[in-house]
Amino acid sequence: MSKKFRIFNVVGARPNMMKIAPIMAEMRKHPDLDPVLIHTGQHYDFAMSQVFLEQLNLGKPDHNLQVGSGTHHAQTSEVMRRFGELVCADRPAMIVVAGDVNSTMACALVGAKEVLPVAHIESGLAAAIAACRKRLTAS
Repeated sequence: MSKKFRIFNVVGARPNMMKIAPIMAEMRKHPDLDPVLIHTGQHYDFAMSQVFLEQLNLGKPDHNLQVGSGTHHAQTSEVMRRFGELVCADRPAMIVVAGDVNSTMACALVGAKEVLPVAHIESGLAAAIAACRKRLTAS
């Protein structure tokens, strides 16, 4: 049996969960992929987190970093520290982050510093703004 392609899918806040849910659902259909759900704990109470995990059929996260509240810099640095330890202990083939919250930036930085492929997912109103499309196509 060949080794599965292990992918860390990171969520920290509600918008991340909505973006990751369909991707995780598709990944789970492929036996050669090993999708792992990582919750940083940026949003952590039932109304801001658990209810979305349940309603979006994400299930219980494989890892919950339980970072909690704090200033932007304190929360971001704690996500980096805890996620970095997890990445070093259980090195994935890829990291998927979504949106633009503290957890997104922190985990993308860890991936870059560990020289791992990082995929960033974005959607919503900003994706439909003509100036954004122009800027993306001009790059």
